[in-house]
Amino acid sequence: MFVKFVSADRVPVAVNAAQISFISCMSDGTRIRFGEGRSVTVVEPIDEVIDRLNRTQQLPEG
Repeated sequence: MFVKFVSADRVPVAVNAAQISFISCMSDGTRIRFGEGRSVTVVEPIDEVIDRLNRTQQLPEG
């Protein structure tokens, strides 16, 4: 499931919620890390990122 955020350079980014391995708070937003050293920094605060990702994971299958 993809979740849309706004990157630090103000362009939209979509992340695959299933591939996220770590989330951390940064001075300019929230860093979302994936495997293999890949990451993206988004402007949304960490609490909003976590809430949106949690809601994505709870969607009913069907």
